[in-house]
Amino acid sequence: MSTSAAVRAAVSLAATHGVACTDPTVLKDGSNIIVHLRPAPVVARIAARTALVRPSVADHFARDLSMSAFLASRGVPVVTPSAELPAGPHEWDGFVLAFSTYVPHDPSAELTRLDVLKLLPELHAELRLYDGPLPTRGPLDDTEHALAYLESRGVPGLKPFRERHTELLTRWDAHHRDVQPLHGDPHHGNVLMTPSGPVWNDFEDTWRGPVAWDLACLAGAKGPEAAQRAVEIYGGGAAPEDVEFHVETRVNFGTLWGVLIENS
Repeated sequence: MSTSAAVRAAVSLAATHGVACTDPTVLKDGSNIIVHLRPAPVVARIAARTALVRPSVADHFARDLSMSAFLASRGVPVVTPSAELPAGPHEWDGFVLAFSTYVPHDPSAELTRLDVLKLLPELHAELRLYDGPLPTRGPLDDTEHALAYLESRGVPGLKPFRERHTELLTRWDAHHRDVQPLHGDPHHGNVLMTPSGPVWNDFEDTWRGPVAWDLACLAGAKGPEAAQRAVEIYGGGAAPEDVEFHVETRVNFGTLWGVLIENS
């Protein structure tokens, strides 16, 4: 998948809605391609590797826009859907993309994991009020789709991932507690540092699951001590053993995603 082609698609689609871009700037080129359509205050999110392993990647983008709009209406500092043109999601020139508002921020300034953990309780309180439809399997679906894609390409060495996933599934229900709408991927890279403070971003992975999943994203290490520390900093709300389990789930998927990067 060509980054330049993705950028051209975003610029072309924006132009059909009267948004002129003379200096497109790639902010991130990874799972998705993120482009500031300068000088317009518009950022395009274009599905890249996510389109390979998410059959419903447009639904993920739609949930991001819906959740962001909801949280903004509640006064939560978030990156909002663009008001300059229809936010989407759109399918254009073979790409799935959506548009959000550009938020001036310092990309070199990052919160620590502990800082983000301290912000999560307030975000979770607002997320609990969201009543829109959300998936309920989150990382399970992503893992299974990634395995299916890599297996279809004949990538070797996948058996340990499949076996580990199967083993984790046998313990999933026991750790599926305190379910509510989640951010889904609340690492420091998804919090923009602006002159007015931190701003939440990227609800593409939102799902209805255990609070322990969001804490596992910020535990920083495997094992009971890291899980206990994450729960204490967050202020309760989840059992440490649930956080520890979901760290294992996240590590299995994260390592598998590394294989995907090497083979796509």
